Amino acid sequence: MSEKHNIGWIDVLRIAACFMVVFAHCCDPFVAQFDNNREMFLTGVFAGSLTRPCVPLFVMMTAVLLLPIKNEESAASFYKKRIGRIAIPLVFWSIALPVLTYIYFAHINPETQNMQLSADAYTAASLTDKLYTFIFNFNFDTTPLWYLYMLIGLYIIMPIVGSWLQQATKKDIRTVLYIWGATLFMPYISMVAPMLGYTGNYGNMGLLGVCDWNVYGTFYYISGFVGYVILAYYLNRYPLEWSWQKIATVCTPLFLLGYAITSIGYIITNNYFPGNYAYLEILWYFTGINVFMMTFPIFVIFRKLSIKPSKRLSQMASLTFGIYLCHFVFTFISYDIFDTAALPYLLRIILATATTFTVSACLVWVMSKNKATKILIK
Repeated sequence: MSEKHNIGWIDVLRIAACFMVVFAHCCDPFVAQFDNNREMFLTGVFAGSLTRPCVPLFVMMTAVLLLPIKNEESAASFYKKRIGRIAIPLVFWSIALPVLTYIYFAHINPETQNMQLSADAYTAASLTDKLYTFIFNFNFDTTPLWYLYMLIGLYIIMPIVGSWLQQATKKDIRTVLYIWGATLFMPYISMVAPMLGYTGNYGNMGLLGVCDWNVYGTFYYISGFVGYVILAYYLNRYPLEWSWQKIATVCTPLFLLGYAITSIGYIITNNYFPGNYAYLEILWYFTGINVFMMTFPIFVIFRKLSIKPSKRLSQMASLTFGIYLCHFVFTFISYDIFDTAALPYLLRIILATATTFTVSACLVWVMSKNKATKILIK
């Protein structure tokens, strides 16, 4: 995050988005049941689908806080400051999370009923591999850290995009956003194309120029999370002068339609393509049109809220990055704590989320009090 602290609505949105992330991960074990327990699966899908805007919201807040980049700040200085800040936490938690997860599943509770994983997979050998392969990518134990790899990519492109945004006209930015909006449909086109007879290029099912020797298709350079960066800058530079009535008229049906596509679409896709995770993830893509339809209303509503900044609110918001980094292992523990037939499935998710969020916040707060550990969560 940036040094531009004490923006009331940003602080509240950071806390809300972080809670949504934790909630989403607490839903995952329920979604992973699929046909083993249909009621758990449906509960997880309908609850988890509500949280899909969480990551796009984080990206948009980052854009609001960092753009425009100061003219006197060089790209090298920006990279050193932003990327250098998250490099140490990325390395630390890439090691700490697998160790903690191994201790829990291999020694404390090897009899877990969590359908996401098998306790048999947690061996000393598998742990050793995870302790260094993070240099290539995240693993299951460090699933939330995928965001940091992506965030580094956004930081790399921000000075370039930021320079253009400062001199671009409102119409220019809108034109680029329209093109980006078209890319939000591409995941669904990739699903439909095979049904219409498309067999790929030499076996590669990529579209619009994508093949085994080229992953950079037509929309590669304008698609993905960079669109949320541009959108956030646009909405912050040119705030929507909408009344609350107009916001309700536009945003409510937009959100509900996006949620319906996300949740019901996930269930339908699972019915037609059971176990096909590649297709299932499309419905939950953060850069899909349905998730955009849920993200845009939330951002617009929070942007319009008149929330006075406060020290306490800012302090809580400052914990969210650390909560994001450390919470994943606690979702497993919370799932097992509330895995009892006496509790309805939705209540289990809520209790697991509240417990995970609280424990993570306490841990981060304690770490923030020591200079040696503060750099691991800030």
